[in-house]
This record gives sequence, C-alpha cells and structure tokens, in this order.
Amino acid sequence: MNAVTPPEALASAAPLHERRPALDRLPVIIIGGGPVGLAAAAHLLERGLEPLVLEAGRQPGAAVRDWGHVPMFSPWTYNIDRAARALLERHGWTPPDGDAYPTGHELAEAYLDPLSRTPELAGRLRLGVRVTGVARVGNGKVRSAGREQQPFEVRVLARDSRESRLFARAVIDASGTWSSPSPAGGSGLPAMGERDAAAAGRLHYGMPDVLGAARERYAGKRVLVVGSGHSAAGTLIDLARLQEQAPSTRIVWALRTRGHLTRAYGGGAADQLAARGAVGTRLRQLVERGALETVAPFTVDTIEPTGSTLLVIGESDQEQRSLQADAVIVAAGLKPDTRLLAELRTDLDPALDCPRALAPLIDPNVHSCGTVRPHGAHELAQPEPGLFLIGMKSYGRAPTFLLATGHEQARSVAAYLAGDEEAARRVELELPETGVCGGPAVVAEAAQAPVCRLPAAAAAPEAPGCCGPASPPPPAVPPAAKGCCG
Repeated sequence: MNAVTPPEALASAAPLHERRPALDRLPVIIIGGGPVGLAAAAHLLERGLEPLVLEAGRQPGAAVRDWGHVPMFSPWTYNIDRAARALLERHGWTPPDGDAYPTGHELAEAYLDPLSRTPELAGRLRLGVRVTGVARVGNGKVRSAGREQQPFEVRVLARDSRESRLFARAVIDASGTWSSPSPAGGSGLPAMGERDAAAAGRLHYGMPDVLGAARERYAGKRVLVVGSGHSAAGTLIDLARLQEQAPSTRIVWALRTRGHLTRAYGGGAADQLAARGAVGTRLRQLVERGALETVAPFTVDTIEPTGSTLLVIGESDQEQRSLQADAVIVAAGLKPDTRLLAELRTDLDPALDCPRALAPLIDPNVHSCGTVRPHGAHELAQPEPGLFLIGMKSYGRAPTFLLATGHEQARSVAAYLAGDEEAARRVELELPETGVCGGPAVVAEAAQAPVCRLPAAAAAPEAPGCCGPASPPPPAVPPAAKGCCG
C-alpha cells in the first residue's frame, strides 16, 4: 500500500505546488460515513488502496441514526457488506443473529460503530467534517488541458466552522439523500407557507418516531401524512398503533394519485422479502377498516396556519380542496444535493438527477419493479475521471434503492480504481422481487425510506419478465489519469 501524506501536511503555508504530493500518494476520498461509504473504504483497503472517509455527523452513519427507531425489511444476513464483515471478523467481531431484523439504531451500534473503530478504519475516518465543494486543482469546470493529471481538491468545514482543504486521487460521493427531503408542494417546490410551518415545528419530514421521542407531538392530534412510499407506509402504521393507545388520534393520508394507493400496498405475499410485503398488507387492512382517511388524488399547494391548526389547501380532481391538521408529516421522497459537485463535469439524468447510464434501469416513469439489475463502476462513473456517485446518492430521486446494491457498487468501484476491469464489470449480486410490477400507467412516487430501510439482497433469480430484458452492456468509462486511478 502506498504511503499517504497526512492531510495536516497539506494545510501548511507552503506554495500549493510544493505541498501537493504526487497523485499516487493521495487517498481516495469518500464523502459520507454511512453503510455504503464505510463499505467502500473496506473494499479499497482490501485492494491495497488508501481511503479517507469524511462524515458530516458526529458519529458514523448519522443518517441511519435519524431513523434509528425503524425496523429494516431484511435480516442481518443481507445488511452486512462482505469486505466489511471480513475486516470486522479479523478483530474477533461476533456478527448478530443473521435471521434477526435490526432497527436503524441496531445497525449503527452493532455494525457501523465497531467497523469504524477497527484499526484499519479508525485513523481513516474524519467525523464532524462537512464537504462544501470538490474541484480539480487549478482547473475550473471549463478548462480541459491537463485536467486528468490534476488531483481533486476537496473543501471541508469542521465543526468550529474552520475551512480547510484536502487532496485526492479519486472521489467517491456516498453522501446519500437523507438530508434533502422532497417538499410537500406538488410542483417540486415547497408549498406556499411550507417553510414557515416547518420552522414553527408543525410540519416534519421523513419518519418521525411517533411512538417514542415524538409521541406527544402526535398523540390525540389530527395528523396529515403526505406521500406514498415506504416511509409514508411505515409512518402510517406507527400512527395507527398510536391511535390504539390514544383513541382521539386521527390520521389522514394524502396521495397525489389513486394509482399510488395500489402501489403503496406492494406485492403482499408475492414479495420475496416477507417483512416488506407485510407492510403493504398491513396498510391495506388499515385503510379497509377505516383506521385512516385517504384523500386521493390530492396535490398540495398552500399551507396556512389557522389558530392552533394548519389548513392544507390543494387540488383534488381539478377542484380546490382543504384539509385541516394539527400536524403534518411529509414523506414525499428524497433528492440529491449536487451543489458540492458543481465545479466537476457530471452527466446526470435531467429527471432523476442520477448518473445518466443508470436512469433507464431505475426510472419509475418506465417501470415500477422493486428489483433493479445490479450495476457498478461503468454505470456510475462521471465524465470527470475518478469521480463516482454510489449509494442512495447514485439513485437521485428514484425510489428503488437497496442497501445491498450500494455494497455491490462499492465493490465494483474499488475494483475499477485498483485497475481490475474484469472484476469491476462482473456482477456479484442478485436482488429480490417485490411482487408488484407495472409500466408507465403505474408510476411510483419518489417517496421512500432511507438507504437501510429498504431491503438488502436475498438470493433470488432475476426475473426479466418483470421489467424487460437485461440492459445492454454499459458504455466504457473514460480511462483514469495515469498514476491516479488506474
């Protein structure tokens, strides 16, 4: 393994050209210290490459801890990356019961925490460091001459707001999308008044812990849930449990289309992950027995405070309709924040904000299968050689990401950066079917749970009859700069 210049040495007062080491002495910087980012680090180490993981949170897997109360759809067996497991077991780690279903907190505490503390990773993980931008040293986005021979410059802010910079031979963006929830507004912009409602603490995003830390906020209240993905489904089920404890609780579920209602029910018994299928089955039962009121179609336009409640005004069947609620939960999906890559050359799908080569495999406007053909470095690479988007970030606004897919992406990208082209192209993963598929008439809303909320892979045959034949071989990735990434 090449010796790497310590980042502290790169912050000296010497001229930039003097304190910037040779490319082959620079690390591969991984943005994001969640399950996929740490898996990427483990795979790079296995390949003899040097990773440096930058995590904005105070602990690894900060986003996972935000939904820590949520149980996962898949058992432990499918939620642990192969290279990460090998690294842990070298230090005597005892894995959890493979058949048990962990919560987000358990995933972080029993897996991510010990992984981050291994001697191999502990010194290569920086916590409380937020990446604010990435560029090529001495090259803006426009300049092409000699671009590939220059390292990446990564600007970061520490917890004390001090700015510094690091240099890298390659950059893997595994920062996820959890911090960028989609708004309630039907146009993609926040509804009029939405920001004020959120600032006042009356509107929240994602999957609040309605049975635990946030119980008092919702017990005995009229709660409106906006969204139709797994996040919305899980929250509705928890609210129904809260309703059993506090019978005056009222639940209203607003969906953009009636078709989203059918989609939210999922494949039921046909789902190859029983826990995931059970969520849809339970949700259907709640709707059928009247435990919650459904409003579909409904597109949110304006949110107005009216005394102690909120008036949510929108359109339903081309007519204005108003819904009153004490509290609003918006689970309308996630989207990537691509601003930190603004000075790099990227090729993202204009609709999904994901790597363009990946878009046809995951676009909910084209298919609604939960299973996506495994893919790797060649679909994820950007026109900027050495830049890769992996994990939830790679799926942009699409709702079908699986944690095991992120592990496979990490393996493939590490192989590519190590120069093992054959391993980078090889598929080492099969994914389970959801039991529900459809064409353009069944459009899946980009509303979904966090990266680990969705299932990891189970051994299951691919089913080309669901979403069409396998995609053609991916286009070749631009060659890496000599001495940098190859």
